Amino acid sequence: MSEPTPGVAAAVEGELRLMDPMVRASTELLVQVLHPDFHEVDTTGRHWDRAMVITSLISDEAPRPGQLTASRMRGVQLADELVHVTFDTEAKGKRAHRSSLWRLTEAGWLLYYHQATPFVTAADADE
Repeated sequence: MSEPTPGVAAAVEGELRLMDPMVRASTELLVQVLHPDFHEVDTTGRHWDRAMVITSLISDEAPRPGQLTASRMRGVQLADELVHVTFDTEAKGKRAHRSSLWRLTEAGWLLYYHQATPFVTAADADE
């Protein structure tokens, strides 16, 4: 297996940063990772823009997912300035397939689009 491109490495690092509760609670740190035109579709199908996500995450009433565990993270360099990252997460028994697009800007690699789709495993379905 070959080494990831610098873009893939930066995008994966960015995804891991976004799982850090300190980053998720800081406007200053979030704006360093989220593209100005960032959009997200969450596990409920709700659409979010950058301002909505930041406001929601830094709110004292924001739901705290607890420890977020990522698995199967991989990235593909689609173009010089575009990386696609896919991975799965689990927090408090809830699982999601995740897909992100990262764009290279003058400020570095920023998260441009994110989508999360909930899923259950075969073992979950048997319970």
